Amino acid sequence: MSMTATTRSAQRAEAIVNTKPLLFGVLALAFLVVLLRTYEQAFGWTAGLDSFAPEFQIYWARLLQGAIVLNVFGGAALIGYLWRTRDRNMSQLLPAAEMRRYVYLVQWLTIFSLAMFFGLSFFSEQTAVWHMTAIRDTDFTPSNIITFYISYPLFAVIGMGAFFYARTRLPYFAKGFSLAFTVLVVGVFMTIPNVGFNEWGHTSWSMDEGFASPLHWGFVFFGWMSLAIFGVVLQILGRLRELFGNDGLLAIRR
Repeated sequence: MSMTATTRSAQRAEAIVNTKPLLFGVLALAFLVVLLRTYEQAFGWTAGLDSFAPEFQIYWARLLQGAIVLNVFGGAALIGYLWRTRDRNMSQLLPAAEMRRYVYLVQWLTIFSLAMFFGLSFFSEQTAVWHMTAIRDTDFTPSNIITFYISYPLFAVIGMGAFFYARTRLPYFAKGFSLAFTVLVVGVFMTIPNVGFNEWGHTSWSMDEGFASPLHWGFVFFGWMSLAIFGVVLQILGRLRELFGNDGLLAIRR
């Protein structure tokens, strides 16, 4: 009887915890980062130093245009899909199904965190190095295109997807606006509008080597709002504690 009960418990846990979306998301994100870095290595110096050259228009201007279109329509499609397929009967959601959705949300936030690392750390620091070693004749340098118009919108879209997933699938987040979740998503999204201010400042004051200047404090201010993810995690843990109560455990065992 003990082995049978253990086997059933393992099967229930496996039904609730599905790590395939996390694995797929991490692999897809890693593939994209490697692809972007390889593309930049191949065409950054050979076709990215003169914005008036035909090669720049082919390899970088088209990439910029495609990235903007894909970001806008991809983000709108994702949010539209999550809203259209929202759960309209969350009051009848069973504890096991709710726990399964929390597992998906945690996986979503994990991918979001990795995307922020690549965007705000890896590619951003790479952009700083680029501007200290190459003289630019345009705001849309190869490093800027990849950093500001691909990696930043990517984590912003993933973050908004996580926010709307929680709003449309989980009763706790659907009954009101989570301050921590709102600060997290809106804060890191504001790094994108801050790009405009940043490039205006560089054009006006030629500050390519002044990376500790007030011009860049906006990135730090909004980037540090990512720490609100700890507040979101605390809210998730609080709800899971309620689900793991006596009533929740009995419902899960059925």
